[in-house]
Amino acid sequence: MKTENSPYAQAMSAAKRQYDKLGKQMQTMRDWYDGGNIEASYEASVQAEKLSEKLTLLMRALPAYTGNPRARFDVEESIAETIPVEIGFTEAGWFHLRMPILLPRKEKQPRDYIRAFLYPPMREFFGKLPLIRYHDCVLIFRHVYHKDRPEREFRDHDNIELNVVTDIIAQYALKDDAPLKCRHYYCSAKGSQERTEVYVVPRAEFGQWLAMEETIPEEGLPITDKPCWMV
Repeated sequence: MKTENSPYAQAMSAAKRQYDKLGKQMQTMRDWYDGGNIEASYEASVQAEKLSEKLTLLMRALPAYTGNPRARFDVEESIAETIPVEIGFTEAGWFHLRMPILLPRKEKQPRDYIRAFLYPPMREFFGKLPLIRYHDCVLIFRHVYHKDRPEREFRDHDNIELNVVTDIIAQYALKDDAPLKCRHYYCSAKGSQERTEVYVVPRAEFGQWLAMEETIPEEGLPITDKPCWMV
């Protein structure tokens, strides 16, 4: 029975309000640009991005309010189709993950947003493999920026939301994510497509990874669905 006070109707109204806010902010961004004020247009674009992230979360929750039992599956399938996440193992047997570039914490990319696009493919990928646990390893975050982006616009590694990614990787691939057992390494590079790459490398092989890092192709290292010792 249709009612304006139902959770579904309220969720739709909340999403519509957020959508309207985003539309107004997009117009502000355009007006500043057309007026020749690029800096103000940039600030407006950051605000528009924040509104867009919030709208995405509202829209992801919306199907579940209908009570349809397929809602979670269909939403996860939609996310998998629209947000590129590549998971596998390098030729050397290192776990490797490629995903959209992570935002600085100050831009408030919600942890739930990252969890929603990363957790389902990780669950599916490792569900097809026997238990794999790296220990005494280095967790590497390599942020690839477009080659035309000035280096002054590269983000401070300490200011990027990495904890939720670390937690998910630890759940599936690490024996222990404590600092003494899993060290972290952060670096940046330039490429044709912006993304964040993650590697899990045994500490004894970290020097090998460092030696080959500058030779990583723009499209990323080739990956397989099983580590070399399982083939």
